[in-house]
Amino acid sequence: MKQRTPRIGIYAGTFDPVHAGHITFALQALEAAKLDRVYFLPERQPRNKSGVEHFGHRVAMLHRALRPHPQFDVLELVDVKFSVLHTLPKLQGQFGQAQLAFLFGSDVISDLPDWPNSEQLLHGSELVIGLRNQDDESALETTIRSWPVSPVAVTSFPSYAPTVSSDQIRAALYQRKPTGGLLSSVKRYSDRHWLYISLAQRVAVTEHP
Repeated sequence: MKQRTPRIGIYAGTFDPVHAGHITFALQALEAAKLDRVYFLPERQPRNKSGVEHFGHRVAMLHRALRPHPQFDVLELVDVKFSVLHTLPKLQGQFGQAQLAFLFGSDVISDLPDWPNSEQLLHGSELVIGLRNQDDESALETTIRSWPVSPVAVTSFPSYAPTVSSDQIRAALYQRKPTGGLLSSVKRYSDRHWLYISLAQRVAVTEHP
C-alpha cells in the first residue's frame, strides 16, 4: 500500500503579536488544503518593518497561543528573514519528501512574483490563501493566472477574521483597551512584560489608529 505523502503548511510572518486572525486562518488552511501540520515561521528581521518587538517575545507569545492546537508548532530558523534562496532549501531538507504549502494573506499575493527567486518557490509548492478585507476570489485567480510560473496548486477561501490586524492589536494593548482578535494568552504575556508601550510603538499607534 502506497504511503501518503505528508502535507506541511508553512506560515511565515512577523506575528507582532500573533492574533485570532492568524490562528483561524491556519485552522481553515488545515481543513481546506488537507494539511497534516502547520508550522508558524516568525521572521527575526522582517522586511520594510521597524520597531518590531523582540524576536524572543514574539516566539514566546506564539508558543502560548498555539498550545490548544496540537497540529500547530513554531519553527525557528537562523535566517533573519524568509528568502526563497536560503530558507526554502532548509525547509525542503527538514521536511524531506513532504509536500509544502505556503500560507499567505491575499494582501501579499500581488507582490509575490516580485520576490527574488519567486519562480523557485512557485514551481514546486502549493499556496494557501486567505482572502482579507474586500479581496475578491475571481480577481485573485486572474492575478495568479497572469504569473509567468504557476504554483503546483492554489487553495483559497474567505478568512473568518478578514479585518483583524496586528496594528489593531498593538494599538489596543498600548491603550489598554479590549478589541476583537486579541488572544487572552497574548494579553497576559504582554501585560506581564510591558510590551507595546515604548515610544516606537506609540508612533505606530498614531500612524495606524
